[in-house]
Amino acid sequence: MTIILQLALIAVVFSVLGILFYYGRQILHGSHPTKFFAFFAILFTSGLDVGLIMFPLTEFPLYEAEAVYGFTNPLAIEFGFWGFFIWLFYFLTTFYFCLLEPKLQLFEMPVIKAINNVIIITTCSFTGYLFLQYLPDYIVGISEFSRFLIVGLVLLAAVLCSLGSAGLFFVLIAAMGVFGGVSLTALGVNLLELADYFPNIHRFLVPFSDYHAFYLFWWFAWSIMIGQFVAKFVGGLRTWQLLLALLVVPSIPIAIWFSVLFAVYEQGNNVSSMLNTFMIVVGIVFVINSLDSLTRLYTESLDLTAPKLGTLRYVVGHWVLLFGLILLYQFTPLQIEWIGVVVILLYGAIALLIGKHRRRLAEPAVGLLNEETATPQTAPRG
Repeated sequence: MTIILQLALIAVVFSVLGILFYYGRQILHGSHPTKFFAFFAILFTSGLDVGLIMFPLTEFPLYEAEAVYGFTNPLAIEFGFWGFFIWLFYFLTTFYFCLLEPKLQLFEMPVIKAINNVIIITTCSFTGYLFLQYLPDYIVGISEFSRFLIVGLVLLAAVLCSLGSAGLFFVLIAAMGVFGGVSLTALGVNLLELADYFPNIHRFLVPFSDYHAFYLFWWFAWSIMIGQFVAKFVGGLRTWQLLLALLVVPSIPIAIWFSVLFAVYEQGNNVSSMLNTFMIVVGIVFVINSLDSLTRLYTESLDLTAPKLGTLRYVVGHWVLLFGLILLYQFTPLQIEWIGVVVILLYGAIALLIGKHRRRLAEPAVGLLNEETATPQTAPRG
C-alpha cells in the first residue's frame, strides 16, 4: 500500500501545479457562494476533528522517543501531520467539485456515486471509532459499557442535530493557555519551533513512517467529502486564492492549539480535571459536528432523508448503520487505510474519466445550462 500512497502523493502535487498553471486565475463559484469572511469561517471549522483534541498529548512522547522523527521537534511533526501540505488534497477536490463536476457530472454515475457513499459512511464511522478508542485516555477507569454507551449517545445526537464548534475551540485554546500556565512568550517560542516544519516540508511529501502513512491515508479518505462540502461555499475566489486560503486559514488555529498543548506538555503540567472535562466536551462537539455533516451528505445523496423515511426510521436506521460500522472497526481488521486506498483508486478513475470527457469541459455547466434555458414557469423561485 505504501507504493500506492507514494504515487498518489506525487500525483497530487503535480496535479495542483497543473491546475495553477492552466486555471490559476480562473474565478470559482460554488452552488451556495458565501462572503469572504463567512467562507474563511467555513474553512476553519472544516479542519476541526476530534483527533485535534485527543491525539497530541499522547503523540508528543512518541515523536520525542523514536529516531524516525528526529529530524525536527515533536511540535513540527504534529503540525506536519495535520496542517498545510495535507490541505493540498482538499484543494484538489474542492477545485474539482467547484469547476469540473458541474460540467462532467461524474459523481452522478451510479458506480461512482455508490463508491463515494460507501467512503462517506465508513469514514464517518471511523470518527466515532477514534472517539471510542481514546476515551480511556481522558476518562480514567471508564468501563467498557460506559465507553460504548457514551459513543452511542454521541452518535444519536449527531443523527438528530448539529452544534457550533469553532467558538468552543477558541475558548478551549484560551482556557488551556490560562489554566495551563502558558505565557505569551512560551507560546511565541513554540510557534517558532513549529515553524521548523517549513524547512523540512519536503520530508512530509511522502510517508516516512507507518504512523505518517496512517495519517495520509486518513486524509485521503476525508478529501472527497471535504471537497464536496467546501466547494459549495466558494464565492468568487480565483484558483490561486482558493489554494492559499486552504493552506493557510485552517493551519493557523491548528498551529496555535498545538503550541499551547506542547507548552503544557513541556512544563510537565497535568491537565486539571476541569480542563480535561472541557476537552472531552469539545471533543464530543467535534464528533457530533463531523458525524452530522457526513450523515447529511450521504443521506441526501442516497435520498434516505427524514422526510422520505420518517423521523423514527431515519434516526434508528442511520444510528444502527453507523454504530454497526464503529463495531466493525473495533472487532474486525477493517482499517481506515483500506478506505484511503479506495479513495486513491477513485482519484485515478476520475482522472481517466476527465481525460475521456475533456471536450465537455468547454460546455456550460449543467446547472448553468438549466438556468439559461428555463422558462419563467420552471425557473427556480428566489
